[in-house]
Amino acid sequence: MSSNFADRLLEGIKAKGSPIAVGLDPQYSRLPLVIRENKELNDELDTESAVDAIFDFSTKIMRIIAPHVAAVKLNIAFFEKYYWEGIEAYYSLVEEANDLGLEIIGDVKRADIPDTNEVYSRSHLANPEFTNMEDLLAPDAVTVNPYFGIEALRPFFNIAAEQGKGIFVVCRSSNPEAHEIQDFVNADGKKLYEHVAELISKVGAEPAMMGNHGYSCLGAVVGATDPDAAKQLREIMPHTLFLVPGYGTQGGTADAARACFKDDGTGAIVTATRSIIYAYESDQYKGSPSWEKAVEQAVIDMKEQIKAVLGG
Repeated sequence: MSSNFADRLLEGIKAKGSPIAVGLDPQYSRLPLVIRENKELNDELDTESAVDAIFDFSTKIMRIIAPHVAAVKLNIAFFEKYYWEGIEAYYSLVEEANDLGLEIIGDVKRADIPDTNEVYSRSHLANPEFTNMEDLLAPDAVTVNPYFGIEALRPFFNIAAEQGKGIFVVCRSSNPEAHEIQDFVNADGKKLYEHVAELISKVGAEPAMMGNHGYSCLGAVVGATDPDAAKQLREIMPHTLFLVPGYGTQGGTADAARACFKDDGTGAIVTATRSIIYAYESDQYKGSPSWEKAVEQAVIDMKEQIKAVLGG
């Protein structure tokens, strides 16, 4: 197994034939009725019942998508809602995903001053050092915010280089509110997200961060909802892997996501969450024989759509 996260992710993408990841943002109220109506899982206000239902749903989702995708993105907020029981489920799902051969991206978006980031990086990214947690796994990569400064994130970078992990720094996110800050222009006419991209590219080019396939383990979050910005950022960050949210429910399309890739079809992994894990709610898939088949078909369709714009 490659020791550099970027190498492993690229190899996983090649093996699965699709540069896509599925996100897990499980909400009890949207789970299939067959799960919510189970007598042991039908109490949304009981943390044990709700977490068990979410865990059951999430493990089934991962088994469905594993043959088709290289990675899964776990949004920790949807587990933190349930306090310690939710956190336990989150780390249990990390182990489940690892057993399925998926690269695991913890969508935690942590950031602070360096001393605090030292603790954040140990708690969210590093493999545990505690003697009674030898079997516990941390995600292969996490998302972080750059607002405290790129160098403030150095503890995360050190863990990534030492343990074969990855980092995705939020650069140009897919949400419509992002422009309020990310599009801020300085006196030289440079937008804030361009400046962040330059910093990511500089740190990511350090020898300890670079993999054998020409990409760094320091990646960037670049949304699929602004192809012009994505094309510009692709030029600024030639050795950076893009984690591309916004596909599907947020309005991002395969054509828009194409701008995040290089001409050879490498350099990005497109993520979809609600449009995949809740596919059974969509009119497009309501004729499926089961909710599982709806999810599977949605993944296959996304895989084919991305493959089509990348030229196969």
